[in-house]
Amino acid sequence: MNTAYALKNVNLIHGDSSRNLQKNMTILVNEQGLIQTIGQDNELLIPSHYTTIDLSGKYVMPGLINAHVHLFADGKPFSLSVSEGMLQFAYDRILNTKFGRNVLKKRMKRNALTALHAGVTTMRSVGEFFYTDVQLRDEINNGDFVGPNLLVSGFFLSVTGGHGAPFLALVGDSPWEARRNVRINVKHGVDLIKICVTGGVTDAKMVGEAGRLQMTVDEVAAICDEAHKIGLRVAAHVESTEGVRVALQGGVDTIEHGSEMDDEIIRLYKNNPNALNGYTALIPTLQAAYPSASLDTSVTKVSATVKENSRLVYDSMLKGVKQAIENDITIGIGTDAAMPYVTHYDMWREMDHYMRQANLNNKQVIDMVTRTNAKILGVEDVTGTVDIGKHADLIIMKQNPLEHIEALSDVSMVMVKGNLIQTPSVTRIKEVDDVLNSVW
Repeated sequence: MNTAYALKNVNLIHGDSSRNLQKNMTILVNEQGLIQTIGQDNELLIPSHYTTIDLSGKYVMPGLINAHVHLFADGKPFSLSVSEGMLQFAYDRILNTKFGRNVLKKRMKRNALTALHAGVTTMRSVGEFFYTDVQLRDEINNGDFVGPNLLVSGFFLSVTGGHGAPFLALVGDSPWEARRNVRINVKHGVDLIKICVTGGVTDAKMVGEAGRLQMTVDEVAAICDEAHKIGLRVAAHVESTEGVRVALQGGVDTIEHGSEMDDEIIRLYKNNPNALNGYTALIPTLQAAYPSASLDTSVTKVSATVKENSRLVYDSMLKGVKQAIENDITIGIGTDAAMPYVTHYDMWREMDHYMRQANLNNKQVIDMVTRTNAKILGVEDVTGTVDIGKHADLIIMKQNPLEHIEALSDVSMVMVKGNLIQTPSVTRIKEVDDVLNSVW
């Protein structure tokens, strides 16, 4: 049971772009960690057993939701040119041992807590080793430690030689094998299914391979049918126009990364009869591709192939973002945290990127990273806006993020399900921050 809190004298940002900032508000959070009452300071009676925290001049908004993360790494640059033989050796002799799995779990927990202390109260993890993400989610939900709300996918589903295979994926080469792999993940307790419809930048061996089609419509449709019948969403890694078309025709619920669109694709995003809720949302990850695409290889240490693939993917992904906004396609925000130069503590950079490149304003990107992300992930009933009856997933800032989005880089308090972190602590990675600060 939590402490009951009264957050007094706050400037309230609801997370819903249709509602304006409200000044001099009080939020009551009950012992169950739910928002009990919201009202004007001078009109609200605070029960005597509530712990009152005076937040005069501070700004309160819903916790951030990162719709695309991996917990296995922290955003430090890593080499993408290791041979498959070396990877196999590292996987067998280091990672897939009792010691290796313990180290991995500790790292993943640390990264989840880094995100939470930076204001990310909900994370959708879209591809991890050994169902460690399922273990962490269960420990948080059981109250073993205070962590973010986790939605987890376990292993990718891929094809032979496909993105993430064989180390980070269950491999299947037919609709029935793909269906079986959904069942394996479901048996291990996942919240969603993540599939790889095309190749990716991180393991492409040649220019153009990142978006090469790998799954068929039949395979995607079998996965979606198997997942949807028990209410699970399907997230699809896609980095080419044709890949997006195949994923949409198969009925996926989110396109991760994305690409340039045509009229058929736009139509399918907005009205997709095979998706769980009749439409498909787009989750681009601009910051994941941008550093490798734009910085000199002497800085990023990536190969010329990775740089060129990153550029191709980034350019097409950005075109897709602009088309999505123009055509009123549902679009959320995920960072691909864990990839080189994408940390778990700087979601504001992705939001800033949208504002610079797609002419969105502060209010729009805050809505995307709270209310819209919650809707896309299917958790809008419990989080994503500051409303009575929802979880008290809140962040408190000294500055107004509606005026300066970088206010989100300095969160002074975090609350998740009513658990208050009064002095959040984030260990930043200077080598990454210095590079990213040099880009803008």
